[in-house]
Amino acid sequence: MRRSNRLSLALAVLVVAALACNLPQAAPSAEPNAAFTAAALTVAAQLTQVAQTQSAPTSAGSLPPPTNTSLPTIAPPPPTIAPPPTLPPTPTQICDAAAFVTDVTVPDGTVFAPNTAFVKTWRLKNVGTCSWTPSYTIVFDHGDQMSGPSAQALTSNVNPGQTVDLSVNLVSPAVNGSYKGYWKLRNPSGVTFTQFYADIKVAVTSSGFDLYTRAPDAAWIGGGGGGGGTILTFGGPDSDLNGFVMYRSGFLLEDGSSPSKILETHPKWVGDGVISGEYPAYTIVAGERFRAKIGFLAKADGTCGAGKVKFQLNYKEGGSLHPLGTWTKNCNGNLMTLDVDLSSLAGHSIRLVLAVLADGPASQDWAVWVAPRVVLP
Repeated sequence: MRRSNRLSLALAVLVVAALACNLPQAAPSAEPNAAFTAAALTVAAQLTQVAQTQSAPTSAGSLPPPTNTSLPTIAPPPPTIAPPPTLPPTPTQICDAAAFVTDVTVPDGTVFAPNTAFVKTWRLKNVGTCSWTPSYTIVFDHGDQMSGPSAQALTSNVNPGQTVDLSVNLVSPAVNGSYKGYWKLRNPSGVTFTQFYADIKVAVTSSGFDLYTRAPDAAWIGGGGGGGGTILTFGGPDSDLNGFVMYRSGFLLEDGSSPSKILETHPKWVGDGVISGEYPAYTIVAGERFRAKIGFLAKADGTCGAGKVKFQLNYKEGGSLHPLGTWTKNCNGNLMTLDVDLSSLAGHSIRLVLAVLADGPASQDWAVWVAPRVVLP
């Protein structure tokens, strides 16, 4: 046992010595641990080489196919196709259709006294494809009926594209306030279409305009005969050749009467001479009328003179002159009675204009207005 131990120890010494002979000799100046560091680096390098060898393929036949690293080919986008143009929709043809055109009478907001009868007229246009016949009716739909009919037949045919004035008789309510009634058209099948309305106000108003009393407030002008107009002073004198205007109450008239409130308006003393008087603005109340009598003063002996003129009633609105009536009168022993409905002007602020035009020579054209006035009957 001892001998074998000795042999084993001797062999170990020889192995170490052999290894030592094969190790590189360190420089004398190296540190004592340098040999161990170098050995460690050698082992690390060998381990790295082994790892690379194990990861590498063992034969050319087992190599993986080469990887294609080129970019994929991208197909170009399909060409843009413009959508087809959008066509406007074809308008639907409507058999029964109407369009409101205007209020012929009684504009919206017209003021009426309580319990006043009036006629409301609308102008409508047939914009459908079917003709309206007397089988079509105006019917009350809702709101304030104002004593109007529940239904009223049309009086004539109205073809497509034509306009028609449709009227109903109404009465303003008895109580002050605002009122609005809606109406429609109805075809023979009972189908209603196109709404329109009457819109009024009811108020107790002070009405009336006395043109006799207000004559001094009017702007009177004499003219005609190719000459310019001349401003006249109310009250004459009656010798003014440009014409004159004055009161003649109690004078004898051609019919033998001597009424009060006679207003004489003599035209300019030339052939076709004229006199006119423009009154201050006045707002017409629904239902009012202009009333007067017209004629001539009689001669001193009570007989008729040679007077022959045209009496005119006009009005100004927005700077424009509009006629309300013209009456030709000669001295024949009778007065003419005037009664003019002003309902179409209800709610309008207007200036009434009285005028007298000589029909030929102006001699003895002693034209008079008896009690000219605007009144609510």
